[in-house]
Amino acid sequence: MKRAPLFGLAFLLLCAGLAACSPFSSSASLPQLNRKEPVILEVWHYYNGPQKAAFDELVTAFNESVGLEEGIVVQGYGQGNVTDLINAVIDAANKKVGAGKVPDIFAAYADTAYAVDQLGLVASLDTYLTEEELAEYRPEFIEEGRISQDGALKIFPIAKSIELLFINTTDWTPFAAATGYRLEDLGTLEGLAQAAEAYYLWTDAQTPEIPEDGKALFGRDAMANYCIIGSQQLGVELFSGYGGQGVITTDKAVFRSLWDQYYVPFINGYYGAFGRFRSDDAKIGKLISFVGSSTSVVYFPDRVAVSDVESYPIECSVLPAPMFAAGKQVAIQQGAGMAVTKSDPKTEYAATIFLKWFTEAEHNIRFAVSSGYLPVKQDALQLDKINEVLAGWEDQATAERMSHTFAAALEQIGNSTLYASKAFEGGTQARMVLEQSLNDQAKADREKVLELMAQGISRASAVAQFNTDANFDAWHEQICKQLMETLPAGPQNTKSSGD
Repeated sequence: MKRAPLFGLAFLLLCAGLAACSPFSSSASLPQLNRKEPVILEVWHYYNGPQKAAFDELVTAFNESVGLEEGIVVQGYGQGNVTDLINAVIDAANKKVGAGKVPDIFAAYADTAYAVDQLGLVASLDTYLTEEELAEYRPEFIEEGRISQDGALKIFPIAKSIELLFINTTDWTPFAAATGYRLEDLGTLEGLAQAAEAYYLWTDAQTPEIPEDGKALFGRDAMANYCIIGSQQLGVELFSGYGGQGVITTDKAVFRSLWDQYYVPFINGYYGAFGRFRSDDAKIGKLISFVGSSTSVVYFPDRVAVSDVESYPIECSVLPAPMFAAGKQVAIQQGAGMAVTKSDPKTEYAATIFLKWFTEAEHNIRFAVSSGYLPVKQDALQLDKINEVLAGWEDQATAERMSHTFAAALEQIGNSTLYASKAFEGGTQARMVLEQSLNDQAKADREKVLELMAQGISRASAVAQFNTDANFDAWHEQICKQLMETLPAGPQNTKSSGD
């Protein structure tokens, strides 16, 4: 990847005119920056499309203002997608042959930052932040970044997302008019499952000459989130631990609830998963709703493709993600922050100045609205401020959809406790088990149900062969074993209750 020449900007820094006061507080304990010897900061990220454009625009704005005044030059380099970035950072940290040097700042989820931190390469940022500055951020966002045993801040929050329910209201409306279902009925997982069953039966009845051709109402991205946050809502922390030592608690009653509210509707055909992402399924009319990250708003289709040559426009509604009816009001929080590589106080301090500037409301909202992320400071988490930025968009149809997404997101975080599980050794592998296990089981058994139905067996009888205690027990035993194997410490770090 080509790097932009630094000579011109460095020359400006060396020759800048009258000094300006720093916008951030300083003290004798903080390193002193010198415009005549600018600090060059290399940032690795995974942003693409509008998000990359917004990030690059803000980097330029920083370099031409605070960066020029303080003696800081930021250069951003995209590393592809999230997986590419993780691999690049881990390879660099482990000094793999052919890998580059670890950058000064890199976008990181907790597990990645934890792995790099274990090598002693991640700086603690508390030294460069006052208590007053930390209090400006949503507390859960700061807490997620405290991944080390001593509780030091190792990941700086720059943008966060939560899960929301996206609905094709164009296709929902005739169903609702015929059956009396309301969008409000989708506020719980139990209500969603009931509506999905009614939708399957209603669509099946549209073609009486073709039996059992009902359509799925709903699908879900990020199955790991479903298991983690569902367990949390039902009072059990699935992934816990301290200082990186993971503990996995697989409560059988909780897992049965997860099974009943996903597997059972799925094998009946009420839920579905067809393409790589559920937004892909919505685009071809396989689903009319899904739970996904708030960033999914940029992928939700404005048309449904009936065929290669035929499509029709649709409207979108966005609601808070449904939760268990008897559970706690807990919502998942996600989204990578920025980790600063341990180097020298001057470079670490310069990196913190950039990150603080980036998360000021004026700048952070501009970045966040580009892709459905939430800004991270309390004073930026306000719909009127977000709408002020959206009002300046040329594409007002997209701006309106983004506004609805932020309204739902702010409602969700206003009524819920936000939760993110701690990083631990083996955490990435454990999450992959959750991502695949229940969904793979549901998809495989749905195919078997369809095979039995093709042989003339009724759907109810076919489903009854799989919706059994024995089938659940076998799956629960299997996933417990798979999760246990992800932990280096072995079985003593895995708890199974309710057996």
